[in-house]
Amino acid sequence: MAATPTTEQVVRAEAKWVRLSARKARVVLTHIRGRSVPEARTILAFTQRAAAKDIEKVLRSAVANAETNPLLHWNGDDLIVKAAYADEGPTLKRWRPRARGRVNQILKRTCHITIELAQDPKAGRPRSQRAAAPTTTEAPAPAEASEQQTAEKPKRSRAKKKEAVA
Repeated sequence: MAATPTTEQVVRAEAKWVRLSARKARVVLTHIRGRSVPEARTILAFTQRAAAKDIEKVLRSAVANAETNPLLHWNGDDLIVKAAYADEGPTLKRWRPRARGRVNQILKRTCHITIELAQDPKAGRPRSQRAAAPTTTEAPAPAEASEQQTAEKPKRSRAKKKEAVA
């Protein structure tokens, strides 16, 4: 049997040629990967690494892309960071003179930071569908079912549990 592929809508933002090494950016990106957007913003606000500022800008851009997309109408607080990665960009090469005619090469690294956002499955439907859907009131579950569950498993206090073990 072949599994049917599910296409999940993803919004992305990318910052290219950021004057930061990809290795330093990856350290911060691992903290926000898989988190909700409000939680990721909080983490970036309190992270003391310099890469957090650039990554926070990319996250803001991705949220703005998701909110302004006319086909999606996503709420920024209902999104999760699906993927966050940093690829190496071009390296700027500079030379510094040393004594006796030698030269030191200085490598100024750059990176491309990409953040992909997706709709949180726990958040439910998009904002546009939530407003259009009629609200229905459901009757509460019968009390008999909850009484049967509690009757099946009697609760014991800690003292009785200790006596049963001893």
